[in-house]
Order: sequence, then structure tokens, then C-alpha cells
Amino acid sequence: MSRPETREKLMKVIFLLAALSSILALFLIMYFIFGAGIPFVKEYGLKEFLFGQVWSPVNKPQQYGIWPMIVGSVIITIGAALVGTPIGILCAVYLSFYAKGKLKYFFQSAVSLMASVPSIIYGFFALQLMVPISRALFGGTGMNIITASVLLGIMILPTIVSISESSLNAVPNRYYQGSVALGATKEISIFKTMIPAAKSGILSSVILGIGRAIGETMAVYMVAGNQPRLPKSLTSGVRTLTTNIVLEMAYAGVEHRQALIATAMVLFIFILVINFLFFLVKRRDRHE
Repeated sequence: MSRPETREKLMKVIFLLAALSSILALFLIMYFIFGAGIPFVKEYGLKEFLFGQVWSPVNKPQQYGIWPMIVGSVIITIGAALVGTPIGILCAVYLSFYAKGKLKYFFQSAVSLMASVPSIIYGFFALQLMVPISRALFGGTGMNIITASVLLGIMILPTIVSISESSLNAVPNRYYQGSVALGATKEISIFKTMIPAAKSGILSSVILGIGRAIGETMAVYMVAGNQPRLPKSLTSGVRTLTTNIVLEMAYAGVEHRQALIATAMVLFIFILVINFLFFLVKRRDRHE
């Protein structure tokens, strides 16, 4: 066997081991989370755990209902999608069809920089600027669903903008030229031809943005209010699944820790569902 062939086979084994290590890490995470979470859910009761409205791990009798955290996570994630999706898509349209030269480079660099900013920095930004504005507009502490949703909407912008722009740029330019040649304006050609042609990629960007939003911890921890109860309005404070784990894991006892791991299991299932939706969107895109 020649040296190039040996080197090629060696590199093939190295790449295979790298791929298997990623899969192994995923299965180890699943084994740890589900191995500790499922026994607790069986003992405590699935219905009581998922739909219980009281989270009281300290006072007896201990209660571990995570329904308020599920509702809080879903509401904030939906709010973030409502804020970030239109802004992100419109920004992608601007970068693809309107921005030119140095201005386009500046905006693309700014979007990339937003993606690299740590979550804690976003949290400090919201705490110093957005919370006082929310307090002045809506009363209360200013730490509520609206503030957290707007903050997460800003945080998912880089994901939506970058993937949507790539999807729009991947659409053949003849689609746009043909629409203009038929008498359509530039705006109509963009919104009636180019965006529908790139809808799978744009939808994928929104799904990935939602995945980022539902898994966010530190920024939400600083501005959501962290109240483990069902919200009465959009100006109420809430606690999400992620912040519930972060807040209490440090001092949790044995049963309490198992309840928090079971909470992580529920969150992990949410992420799996979101990624499965992303897989379905990409699969449909390949078949079209």
C-alpha cells in the first residue's frame, strides 16, 4: 500500500472518530438527563410534574410543578419570535437587495458581532436600559415578559438575519430579473417572488432562532422577574425552565436536584422537537 493511500485511510479513521465522538457526547448527555429524570417523574407523577402549578422545593410538603415555567418559556419564546422574525427578515432583505459596498460590509460585520456578544452583556444592557423603560411604560419592576421577549428578540437577530440572507442570495437571480421584466416593481419582486422562493431557508432561520431563545438562560435570568407562578399579564414576572435550573441547582438536595434534572429533560425534549421541525423543513426543501 502506497503512502498516499495509507494517509487517506488514516485521515478517514480520524474523521470517523471525530464524528463518533459527537454522537457519543449526545448519547452521554441523554443518558445522564433521562437516567436521572425519568425515575423522578415516575415517582412524583407525570401529570403532577408537568401540570402542577406550585413549585415549592423547600417548604413541606415539597411540590415540583413546572407548569408555570413551561408557560413562561413558551410565552417568552413566542414573544421573541414575534419581535425578532420581522426585523430579521427585513434586515436580510436590505442586506441582499439594497445595501451596497462598505455599508453592506458594515451591517454584515455588525450582525456577526452581535452573534459573538456574551449573553451576560445582553442582560446588563437590558437591565440598564430596557428595564427602566419598561418600568416607566408599564409600571412594576420592569422585569417582565415584555422586557424578556424584546431582549430575546434582539438576541436571535443574528441567527435569523445571517441564514435568511444566505437563503435569499441562493435564489437564482433570474427569478428576480424575470419578475422585473414582467413589469413588477422591485419591492413586489422581492416580497412576491424572492422571499417565497427562499421560504424554506427563512423558516429554518426562524426555527433555529426559536431554539436559541428557548435555551437562553443568563440574559432572561436578569430581566424576566424569576417568579415561579403563572403570569396574569404580559407585565408579570415569570420564570423559565432554564432559569429555574440555574437559580436552584447550587443548593438543591437529592430530590430537589432530581426535579431540576427532570426539568432539564423537559427542556431537552423541547429542543429535540424544534430540531426535528428544522429537519422536516430542510427535508422538504431538498424535495422541492
